Amino acid sequence: MSCLASCCVSLTCGLCTSVASGISKKSARLAYCGIFGLSLIISWVIREFGAPILQKFPWINDSEDHSKVWFQMQAVLRVSLGNFLFFGILSLIMIGIKDQNDKRESIHHSGWPVKMMIWVLLVGLMFFLPNVVITVYGFLSKFGAGLFLLVQVIILLDATHSWNDAWVAKDEQKWYIALLVISVGCYIGTYAISGILFIWFNPSGYDCGLNVFFLVMTMILAFAFAVIALHPKVNGSLFPASVISIYCAYVCYTGLSSEPRDYVCNGLHNKSKAVTMSTLFLGMLTTVLSLMYSAFRAGSSTTFLSPPDSPRSGGKAPLLKSDELEAGKESAETAAPPVTYSYSFFHLIFALACMYSAMLLSGWTDSSETSDLINVGWTSVWVRICTEWVTAGLYIWSLVAPLIFPDREFY
Repeated sequence: MSCLASCCVSLTCGLCTSVASGISKKSARLAYCGIFGLSLIISWVIREFGAPILQKFPWINDSEDHSKVWFQMQAVLRVSLGNFLFFGILSLIMIGIKDQNDKRESIHHSGWPVKMMIWVLLVGLMFFLPNVVITVYGFLSKFGAGLFLLVQVIILLDATHSWNDAWVAKDEQKWYIALLVISVGCYIGTYAISGILFIWFNPSGYDCGLNVFFLVMTMILAFAFAVIALHPKVNGSLFPASVISIYCAYVCYTGLSSEPRDYVCNGLHNKSKAVTMSTLFLGMLTTVLSLMYSAFRAGSSTTFLSPPDSPRSGGKAPLLKSDELEAGKESAETAAPPVTYSYSFFHLIFALACMYSAMLLSGWTDSSETSDLINVGWTSVWVRICTEWVTAGLYIWSLVAPLIFPDREFY
């Protein structure tokens, strides 16, 4: 058995090493997405099956008052902290990289066997830390998760505008029709979802004014998006407005579905586990899609993730005198090509996503509910609703900012 175990470990390490060595410069961003996805799987497995093991660690099980839910939260937070440190350290190392001659540039794209070993080591070491460190990380993760939700909104805005611009640039009638059909479909979906939510979260016989307020605000915001986007003075279009509208309706649903199961206005209390699993799946799906979009979008012609001083970022170099321009021609010919996106910000997004995924899996560190219910509680509700309102505010600002500041250029 020992010989068989040694062979299995040897083969696994050899496979990981060969896979890591085969990652090219072009696939590095995909590899980081793979690491994050693997961390989600590990967090889920340890959450479901690792509680009995954690109970055997005396530095973790330091009290007889700890419940199964508490150990599950510990497992999720410790894996998340290891991943956060991995991406956070990379983010710090990459600060200030502007061209491909920087020695640190190779760290981002190569050295995968070493990076995989460091990642495994960091995740493993987190299970030897005292509980107070994990408690502090759990508290800070709430703020980091909120920042990631803000980044996710920016990613969504960038994606919808890029999609709209790409189809409009084709300048063909079929693409205009496609944009119109999708826009109308999104608006129909928005108000259909809102109507269903009125039935689910405003049961007759109860005073559910808070839920009604959330739903009415969602419908008003959706209507306001269209009015503002189609205003003659605003450089907007219906397609981004419709996508943001249905996203706000989705966020409102996730917020209302996170209400405590004993709350009389939560009409889904009889289907609590199914709703929890669907909400968790959708939350993880949007997180992974956001990270994949940011990974593949990096380096394109967009300003998203571009370093401040790069040509893609829209920043303007200071005017040079004529003699300085002549002297700079020769150096420009031999200068190294600039990096196409900010490596530091790229890894920062992943670090914040680790915090957000930890909050999803641990129910925003609220252990008052049963272990079968994830992402349930008033903290989750208000985080979701505030995310919806921030999304609305950012989108409206992106439309009206050019009118308020006509002398500034917006990219």
